[in-house]
Amino acid sequence: MDFSYSDEQRQLADSLRRFTEERYPIDARRNAVRHPDGFSRDAWRTYAEFGVLGLTIASDYGGFDGTATDIFAVQFEAGRALLPEPLIPCAVMAAGLIQRFGTDAQRQAWLPAMAEGREIVTLAYQEPENRYDYARPSTMARAQDDGFVLDGCKAHVWHGGAADSLIVSAWNASIQAVSLFIVPASAAGVTVRAYPTLDGERAAEVTLEAVRVPQRAMLGDGARGQAMLEAALELGIAASCAASAGAMERLIEMTSEYLCTRKQFGQALGRFQALRHRVADMLVQKELALSMAHLAASAIEETDATERRRMISSAKLIVSRAARFIGEQAVQLHGGMGVTAELAVGDYFKYLTAASLRLGDADFHADVLANLPLDSNVRGDHAPSPSARSRERATASSRLDTPSLL
Repeated sequence: MDFSYSDEQRQLADSLRRFTEERYPIDARRNAVRHPDGFSRDAWRTYAEFGVLGLTIASDYGGFDGTATDIFAVQFEAGRALLPEPLIPCAVMAAGLIQRFGTDAQRQAWLPAMAEGREIVTLAYQEPENRYDYARPSTMARAQDDGFVLDGCKAHVWHGGAADSLIVSAWNASIQAVSLFIVPASAAGVTVRAYPTLDGERAAEVTLEAVRVPQRAMLGDGARGQAMLEAALELGIAASCAASAGAMERLIEMTSEYLCTRKQFGQALGRFQALRHRVADMLVQKELALSMAHLAASAIEETDATERRRMISSAKLIVSRAARFIGEQAVQLHGGMGVTAELAVGDYFKYLTAASLRLGDADFHADVLANLPLDSNVRGDHAPSPSARSRERATASSRLDTPSLL
């Protein structure tokens, strides 16, 4: 796949960068994340005008038929600027899920509104005791009359507090499979408790108590909920890798600028060879992460399920490790200033730390890779479940981690 930008992609990326530099600097972001929504509604409308929100949506539903390279171009710039809006959970994951698997009626009902910025939709699939394991949710869906009744609890719902609707995963007892349901956040029985995450963005705990939804709320084929959810997560991981690569690039630029201006012993810190070597190591890790982000984007069009998962998990694993290395080095090279709240390096370090935990941390994806079949010709509709050791570690970690860390 050719990842060089087309003229249209370059124009879109340049427009987004100008917008963030002129109208959305780091101070504006800090103000935006203090808002109850955790982001700027004005910025959200601007993204709709740019066409960012409809990028993955077909033109028949008000979108722009975007490709993986289009998503990469946008998310790379979003990561550079630490944009706090729900671009990945809504404009990439939820929109891609409905676009690919929804019925025509569901696409007509949701996609135009999402492309125009009038509707925010996010996924509610994680649960307090399961963390990253989504193959057998505790949330239950019981068939009743001409619809379903949902009961359960969802954790770490990315931007769940600002969402107008939620795509909820539940165990459908009538067909013994995972099904996905589009549930209005305002529906009777839905309780949303929003909270800030480590990087200042928002997540939420969602409780569903006897929530009634009609048959048409079931997304696509109810029996393929797990496969549909996996496809959405793969989109999200690819986008997150691109955003993390953008954040790493900007963090290295900031660190280099600091080393060139801060003086010690009568000369700039950037003239000390040992510090220059550390910046060089950061650049190597950034280039590695950027290459893996490209790999994740190319994986979206891979038809072999096993190979696609191998590419996606490899990218997330390596990008997460590179993010930690670059973030820690940047904080250390800034010295005492690196741990102050006023300096932007801390914002980027927190963002990269939170991004490495979302959609599966490094340990989780290492286990996914370990459990993939060695024979690339082996195909399957579902990703291998984490090993028993991984399940035990993930469950134990979910009890120890506070919600603000995810």
